[in-house]
Amino acid sequence: MKEETLVLYPALGRGHIVSMVELAIFILQTHHYSIIILLTNGFLDHPTINAYIHHISTSHPSISFLHLPPTPPPTSTTTVSFVAKLMNFMNSNTHNVTTTLSQISKTTTLKAFIIDFFCSSAMEAASSLGIPLYYFFTSGATVLALFSYFPKLHESGSVSFKDMVGVELRVPGNAPLKAVKLPEPMLEREDPAYWHVLDFCTRLSKARGIIVNTFAELEPVAVQAVADGACFPDAESAPRVYCIGPVIAEPQESEGAAGTESKECLRWLDEQPSRSVVYLCFGSRGSFSVSQLGEIAKGLERSGKRFLWVVKKPLEEDGAKQGQELAKPGDEFDLASVLPNGFLERTKERGMVVKAWAPQVEVLSRDSVGGFVSHCGWNSVLEGVVAGVPMVAWPLYAEQHVNREVMVGEMKVAVAVNEREEDGLVSGEEVEKRVREVMECKEIRERSVKLKHMALAAVSDFGSSTTALANLVHSWT
Repeated sequence: MKEETLVLYPALGRGHIVSMVELAIFILQTHHYSIIILLTNGFLDHPTINAYIHHISTSHPSISFLHLPPTPPPTSTTTVSFVAKLMNFMNSNTHNVTTTLSQISKTTTLKAFIIDFFCSSAMEAASSLGIPLYYFFTSGATVLALFSYFPKLHESGSVSFKDMVGVELRVPGNAPLKAVKLPEPMLEREDPAYWHVLDFCTRLSKARGIIVNTFAELEPVAVQAVADGACFPDAESAPRVYCIGPVIAEPQESEGAAGTESKECLRWLDEQPSRSVVYLCFGSRGSFSVSQLGEIAKGLERSGKRFLWVVKKPLEEDGAKQGQELAKPGDEFDLASVLPNGFLERTKERGMVVKAWAPQVEVLSRDSVGGFVSHCGWNSVLEGVVAGVPMVAWPLYAEQHVNREVMVGEMKVAVAVNEREEDGLVSGEEVEKRVREVMECKEIRERSVKLKHMALAAVSDFGSSTTALANLVHSWT
């Protein structure tokens, strides 16, 4: 009898790979499969990803990684957006995926092919081989509702959403959303990325099922909208949606200088009073200009609060695009030169600044952490929820503005920063105000603790996510 196998295919970037790996680990906790994770080769490869893969392969022998044949990276041109290059690269791997799936299916029983949203071009590969295809949607149900509904938004007019200043969009499962705050690839019809995303969003409804990293109690309005099929072109034929979260990353050991700094920041946190520290981190690609770093520093200093702040190598200029460079442990730059003169010395008794990276899951689990200033990336949102830590929502790129709306409005575990209209800068006064608010507001803290218990209940023996996972696995039998 052939071994039963699941093949998972994440998009580029450490965050997407980690999310897919955590899904694999989550499945293996209760069900036995051999799991193969396909990885592209040739664009945005990074040593930290290799170290992570080695760690997972060693600790989880049922999970193996298979690198697809090298594919030439996209040609460098300023006329094509970074996201369009990324999507072109994923599309160029379609033949490799088809060949690899065909080879795997000769020696094992391939029960399902689970792909990331950005890997939609691989849908034909699964179809040609008769393999059931599922999406793993690494954002929440609110963003899934938006993406599923996007083809209908597209058909509603011919003007680029970036030009629809003052227009609010109405999407099932979502709060009213400013058109100009849609994820960047959806904003400009002249950008090839727009048409890639439109194609991907159209394909969502054609999957056998969609696995979502959320739980029913976290986003009840959006979960109901996608479950009812209200966001899809045809509610009667809408795919089954499985909310199996929260799936979050395991704590990881970091090596070398980054590992030493990680241990130091955890030791420092353990020495601070309960719920006294605000933690600031903006994801793997959340960098700021030097002037914005100066405003954050000013706000932290004036707040009087203890803080742990992860600072990444600054953007070269104000207004530079977020999200294109992968920040990593060991990024070389001088902290003192990018922060206000004397800031580190003046705040050394109540603050700690680390470069590039911190062990976030472990940081948030510390009793001393009482607030989290976050870029609203979905992995970070879930990590904050599971830790029961109130948040300051500061979205930077991608779908993070959508996440902010649900964090503040529906979850009620966050306060939002206000940006300056003309250039998007967040002033030191605003930073100070929001840090004080999130650290001192009793209602948000109580709501955060309540949501933490709801998250734990969802993945307990008879919780909503455990039941959804069982239903998903049953669909493979």
